[in-house]
Amino acid sequence: MKNTILTLSAITGLAVAASAAPQTFDFKDPKGVNNAVFQLDAPLEAIQGSASGITGSVTFDAANPAALKGKIVVAASSLHVPNPMMKEHLHGAQWLDVAKHPEITFESKSLANVKTAGDETTADVTGTFTVKGVAREITVPVKLTYLKDKLGQRVPNQNGDLLVIRARFTIQRSDYGINPQAPQDKVSNTIELTLSIAGASPR
Repeated sequence: MKNTILTLSAITGLAVAASAAPQTFDFKDPKGVNNAVFQLDAPLEAIQGSASGITGSVTFDAANPAALKGKIVVAASSLHVPNPMMKEHLHGAQWLDVAKHPEITFESKSLANVKTAGDETTADVTGTFTVKGVAREITVPVKLTYLKDKLGQRVPNQNGDLLVIRARFTIQRSDYGINPQAPQDKVSNTIELTLSIAGASPR
């Protein structure tokens, strides 16, 4: 009887440890709904666009959110604005030069001010943001939502968990060499970025 209890305790302990283990979430979205939105609001013109070519992977432990590590990648060529000529300029050498710099990336280094309530965690994530070959360390406020057993509701016939990331932050266009000579009354130097993505951890 004693051996049976010990065995059951060991199995239970292993199950708990397994459920609390870090998980890797893949942000390549088969539905194509993950997106990043960018906005420049200058006195003469407001420019808004989006990008859907998002991939990357994040390791997240629901029992220890502060240990999050990962990298999100946006295909620069997927950035889109409604005006065809403006889109051509955006992809060109003066702006993002997507032919030479095909990826925009953010790689996390550390989390601070981590607060968790239920399935949601808010934190300030410090990491390296790279655009047009220029890498700078920035800190971004994020909200992480861990959705256990919800993958099937997003991707039919798949079992697993979801990690939803929401973030909004600004960068300075001139810091990354994105056409720094452009007049700021027509093209804002401040770019506001909004990230709305979900990653999958199948099992």
